[in-house]
Formats: sequence, C-alpha cells, structure tokens
Amino acid sequence: MTGKVKDMRKLKRNLVVVTVLFFVCAAVYLNWSYNNRWGEADEAMVAAEDAAMAAAEEEYLASVGAQSGDSDYFAEARLTRQQSRDEALSLLEKAASSEGASAEVIDSAMNEIAVMAQYTMNESQIENELMARDFADCVVFMGEDSVTVAVPAPADGLTEAQVAQIADAVTGASTYTTEQITVIEVKDAQ
Repeated sequence: MTGKVKDMRKLKRNLVVVTVLFFVCAAVYLNWSYNNRWGEADEAMVAAEDAAMAAAEEEYLASVGAQSGDSDYFAEARLTRQQSRDEALSLLEKAASSEGASAEVIDSAMNEIAVMAQYTMNESQIENELMARDFADCVVFMGEDSVTVAVPAPADGLTEAQVAQIADAVTGASTYTTEQITVIEVKDAQ
C-alpha cells in the first residue's frame, strides 16, 4: 500500500510541476506577443509632447517672471502653473491611450505623469513650509533642472537670511542644489 501512496505523491507532484510550467510558458508567450503588438515608438508624437510641455513651462516661467504689483499675483501664478500642468497631463494621457501607442510611449507618458505628481507634492510642501516661516505667500515651480520660488519682498528686498530660509526649504524637500534655485522677489504684493 505504501508503494501506491508514493506513486500517487510523485504523480501529484509531477502534475503540479507540469501545470506551473504550462502557466509560466503561457505568461512568457503573452508578454512577448503584447510587446510585439505595439511596434515602434511614434517619434512625431513624442516630439509633439516634448514641445507642448516645453511651451507650457516657458509660458509659466514668463508669467512668474513678470513682476506684478497685484495682490492676486500668487493666485494667478498658481492658476497658470495648474493650467500648464493640466495641458501637459492631457497630452500625456492622450499619448498613452492612443490606439497606436507603443509600450515605450505608454511607459514614458506614465513616468512623466509620475514626475509631475511628485513635483506638485513637493511644490505644495515647500510653499506650506515657507508660509510657516513667515512668508506672507509664495509660489513654487519645479522643472527638470531648476526650481523657481516667487515670494513677496519688502521694498528694500529680501535679506540674505530670508534667501537662506528659502534655499533651506527647497533643498530639504527636494534633490535640488542651491545653484538650481531661482528666487523671484515680487514687490508690492504684500
């Protein structure tokens, strides 16, 4: 009787091994066929996405660079930043969901969306920290290689200690160095 039990155990073990191998082979085949179905990346779509994102970033930086005396400056700058991000996200989502999108385009779009989400979280964190450090208001815009911080400034400008506080808040909440930080003094916005 023990011989039959051992044979049954071997048979069950072999069946489990064969079943697992079958599923692994099926998964490998499905993965291979999925990746081959998409084809090559559409270079024109990628270039259009990059151009739209660069234009949106330039538009935002131009709006931040304009020194406005209006007390709504910071609200307008935040709105412009959000609109630029929304446009870029919309383009990325369209690229990722288009019928002919390759796996590389989809992965690239998803990575860019994740980067934008991280920028948004870090910008909010820095803005909150600066307001906690007695800045009346501020707006932060993060890009790939730089960060711009606009803060209200007194008539005689920011002190070195205030600029150091801004730099400390940015470097503490991100991977930017002090050389990558641009501080814009917004006069008469207090």
